[in-house]
Amino acid sequence: MLLLKKQISAKNLLLQLAEQLQRYPGLMAVLAFASGIASYVLVDRKESLAQLIALFLLFSWLWLLLDNWLRERIEQRFGITLSPTLVRFVLQMVHQESLFFALPFFLAVTSWNHGQAVFTALIMLCALISLIDPLYYKKLAPRRTLFVVFHAFSLFVVLLVILPILLQLTTSESLATAMAIAVILSFPSLGTLLPNGYWWRMPVTMLLLAALCAGLWQLRSYVPPAALRLTTVALSHEVDYQQRKPGPGIKQLDAATLHRQGLFSFTAVKAPRGLNEKIYHVWLQNGKVVDRILLDISGGREQGYRAWTHKQNFPANAEGHWQVKVVTESEQLIGLTRFTVTPAPNQ
Repeated sequence: MLLLKKQISAKNLLLQLAEQLQRYPGLMAVLAFASGIASYVLVDRKESLAQLIALFLLFSWLWLLLDNWLRERIEQRFGITLSPTLVRFVLQMVHQESLFFALPFFLAVTSWNHGQAVFTALIMLCALISLIDPLYYKKLAPRRTLFVVFHAFSLFVVLLVILPILLQLTTSESLATAMAIAVILSFPSLGTLLPNGYWWRMPVTMLLLAALCAGLWQLRSYVPPAALRLTTVALSHEVDYQQRKPGPGIKQLDAATLHRQGLFSFTAVKAPRGLNEKIYHVWLQNGKVVDRILLDISGGREQGYRAWTHKQNFPANAEGHWQVKVVTESEQLIGLTRFTVTPAPNQ
């Protein structure tokens, strides 16, 4: 008897909520906007809160994938038919939650003088579209192909943040997994571009998917590594091994000093707890790679995992403009520093 009363009470509550949301569509927009802004403000890169939000978003995406089946179960269980308006609102809110949850992570790690700025700007544009109802409902939602791409991109973005936090996947593994899932979800969109009833429709669609995946992988360096953040990068002639700190920073030196003392490249990279990652110090002279040195880092330290490399082998003609890039296994840029080598004093 008590169980029956609880079921009736839950049914009435759901009915009232659905009725109010459908009666006042403006309230839906306000709630969605407030929810998205709350995700942006509250996460503040706090790992425990990020994990809770990540779990919520993961379950919400699973709910969307099982949308039709769950709607049937709700109707059978509670006798409630969810209207398309309510379903569209929930979908919009999940898009907002995903994009505004991920945005602070990407803003913190984007190198704005690099192509990564384009990717992060695209996230900001999609987040803005998800907030503006006339754009979202009148321009985006009616165009199925464009909407599926928007949906897949939102999922791709949030997976880049969730996978390293929840599963401790490396940045490269997370990128490949998120890309594969997004490409698979774009399958219905590509299928609508080809005529029905032809035997070659499926093979051509698969080829398009393979080409899309290969193209996206070639652009992987433009995707900021959302789970990693460079807190310190410095060049010095020395490192305090006990304090694990670099010596005085260097931006310019002569070739004789460079060959005599070499250079330490010191980095501190913040990563989620439990994440073990391979990163590389890539040394470039006048835009050409001259060395690539591997580092292993472990996540969890608030100030970042501190590591350094000592390079002593430089080309005989070392003058010019140098860069030291900190990159992941998949060539995603974490950060960089620059220095200039001038001719030796006696030259």
